[in-house]
Amino acid sequence: MRLDKARIAPLADSELDAEQRETLEKTFNGRPVYNIFRTLARAPKAFKSFMRWGGYILSDYNSLAPREREMVILRTGYNWKSGYEWAQHVRIGKECGMTDLEIQHIKEGPLAPSWSALESAMLRAVDELTSDAFITDRTWNELAGLTEKQRMDLVMTVGQYTQVSMMLNTFGVQLDDDLEADPDLER
Repeated sequence: MRLDKARIAPLADSELDAEQRETLEKTFNGRPVYNIFRTLARAPKAFKSFMRWGGYILSDYNSLAPREREMVILRTGYNWKSGYEWAQHVRIGKECGMTDLEIQHIKEGPLAPSWSALESAMLRAVDELTSDAFITDRTWNELAGLTEKQRMDLVMTVGQYTQVSMMLNTFGVQLDDDLEADPDLER
């Protein structure tokens, strides 16, 4: 975690105005509302738009398989040193079939021994996008096992989670009670 306290505090239930309450109730329908969403709810119109786009990235409309999508999200969050993003998506990654060893290898990057050639290229693409906002021709060609739409979704997923990481890090969104901090992403 970059900050040890929030710069923009998540809204408590007692602080929600009518619009914020309606938005969160409609979106989460009785499920727990995580700190990221309680924070973003301070800007309700932006929150609604953010949820639509983020909903695409996490849906079956994203042509990356869920496990591959989570590899991309985790590497993006790790590269941006987003402890909150990492903690949330470790849980989601495991739900999508990732092993503890694979999650550890996300930190090591594209050269870790467990990756196929295509998985390694996907992680290299994330590294290139998070360092230079561009995938090199070499890596693009190594992504040939993906369809054109999958390549587009890879770039869009990295873009979405780059934005999410920037918000989480800068706003100081703290871990929810059920999440565990990763010591590799501590200040």
